[in-house]
Amino acid sequence: MQVLVQKAQKALHISRLPLLMAMATLLITACNPTGPDLSTMWEPYERGIASWYGEDYHGSTTANGETYDMESMTAAHRTLPFNTVVRVVNREDSSAVTVRINNRGPFVEGRVIDLSRKAAREIGIIERGLVEVDLYIMEKGD
Repeated sequence: MQVLVQKAQKALHISRLPLLMAMATLLITACNPTGPDLSTMWEPYERGIASWYGEDYHGSTTANGETYDMESMTAAHRTLPFNTVVRVVNREDSSAVTVRINNRGPFVEGRVIDLSRKAAREIGIIERGLVEVDLYIMEKGD
């Protein structure tokens, strides 16, 4: 019985993602008269491996000139414009975080985003170091 309840809870959690994405679309549209790019709201912009970086870089200058704070909700991406807001969804358990791109990287083949330590903690990858994710563009940056 407990197994069935857990499966039902997991199915409900996963099935809420499209509803949450629709709600985010409405909110972004209300705040942005030109509206979001819906093609990137419903289909992942990118799929791959997320990693994280922390203490070794804490206090260093990011590619956009900010000081890296490992306790901020930021990330590094190779090509997305700075200040792009990205929803990062863990493909294993559907946990997700929203981060702002302020740095460049990762520079390891197969990895698509480097999360700050705080973002990595919230998506549950601190111990593992890596997780397969989908990236959704919530708002394009400069």
